[in-house]
Amino acid sequence: MTDRRRSGIKAYRNRAFLNSKHARPLRILAEYLEPKSRFEAENVDDTIVFMGSARIKPRDAAEAALRQAQLEEGDPEGAQRDLRMSAYYEAARELAFRLTQWSKALDPKERRFVVCTGGGPGIMEAASRGAAEARGMNVGLTISIPIEEFDNPYVTRELAFHFHYFFMRKFWFAYLAKAVIVFPGGFGTLDELFELLTLVQTKKMSKPMPIVLFGTEYWREVIDFDALVRHGTINAEDVDLMYRTDSVAAAYDWLVARLREYALDQPGPML
Repeated sequence: MTDRRRSGIKAYRNRAFLNSKHARPLRILAEYLEPKSRFEAENVDDTIVFMGSARIKPRDAAEAALRQAQLEEGDPEGAQRDLRMSAYYEAARELAFRLTQWSKALDPKERRFVVCTGGGPGIMEAASRGAAEARGMNVGLTISIPIEEFDNPYVTRELAFHFHYFFMRKFWFAYLAKAVIVFPGGFGTLDELFELLTLVQTKKMSKPMPIVLFGTEYWREVIDFDALVRHGTINAEDVDLMYRTDSVAAAYDWLVARLREYALDQPGPML
């Protein structure tokens, strides 16, 4: 009898299958299990999430762009706006630095309240940078979208993730978070903010979730929460789901007080 070797390819090595619609559940599961394994390996128990625009520049870059715009036929008005908005970059950087210093002093074994961002530029880079300057680890949850590649060199290499599915990225934002700070941002920031508010409002998220809206003028102009109350589409107490401030010190004190009260003795994910 002729000995014939089997030459079939194993299913888990079949790239055509793995990239097909039939294997979508496997790809979704991979975006749960692979991050989970890395968080466990790095002893990351929970996070403080920073959200905000990818377009906000650091102060030095905004100042250089303004000088360039004034010397040439550029856009001085836009450059002035960018310089004004750069205050949020510096605030996110400082707040992440202070929170990381505080969290590092809590437990020498477990990593508590690790700064987490979307891994991109702007406010995300600022928070990653502040955490790195405090010699702490930080998480970057990037997403594959059709825009020019960016580099955020401050994300901790072991905790740099790249997602295909927005909903799996949002899951990891919410699942590990014990607090969220939302800086001025566009569609993506608003989407993430309102999803979190919906989870809290509907009590699908049972854990306490301190939410800071940083930049009172911006948020007052962009979203009229009081109008939602007047029109009866939310309750008056829903407005109190967020703490609004322009002060790094006030945001820090408010967040630390609530984390000490609600989360310090409860490490790990809670939904």
